[in-house]
Amino acid sequence: MENDNRPVYLDNNATTPHDAEVVEAMMPYLTTEFGNPSSSHVYGTAPRKAIERAREQVAALIGASTDKIVFTSGGTESNNYAILGTARARSDAGRHVITSAVEHPAVIETCAALETEGFEVTRLPVNRYGLVDSERLKAAIRYDTILVTVMLANNEIGTIEPIAEIAEIAHEYGAWAHTDAAQAVGKIPVSVAGLGVETLPV
Repeated sequence: MENDNRPVYLDNNATTPHDAEVVEAMMPYLTTEFGNPSSSHVYGTAPRKAIERAREQVAALIGASTDKIVFTSGGTESNNYAILGTARARSDAGRHVITSAVEHPAVIETCAALETEGFEVTRLPVNRYGLVDSERLKAAIRYDTILVTVMLANNEIGTIEPIAEIAEIAHEYGAWAHTDAAQAVGKIPVSVAGLGVETLPV
């Protein structure tokens, strides 16, 4: 057997090599269908239709309505918008946010940014399997808690959190539930309605 020194790529949770089918599907928008989808002229028509098709596909994938799908540059920006937007919009109801100690940096750093704005952030520990304990959440949540954010699938160890249960507890106190589902979508079934969350970046 020959010694094969080619590197093996094992960081697919961060980003993946482009599948040939994806490259083929995107080529028109990198070459001939280059118009601004917001333009009213003919060059904007095809890109606009492609975006609307994509919106329908994403909505179907996560069990959401198309009018609730917002495209951003990626998971980090989506988490930023959802967490900062929710906290700021709901700050009259309270300034307390709960998250877990093992979130992706996109959530950890966004919660830290909220602290600089005067919000209080509680970071729940996890058990040996990486799971948030619902009893700890019940002990930490308050009536001035406005947001509970826990990732659906952990990007490092793969733990699947009981988001539906977490969301139910959040709602009992009038808090909104957010889950970063970037590592879950396409790997396990995901339903916004089934999870009971207000925001779900993919």
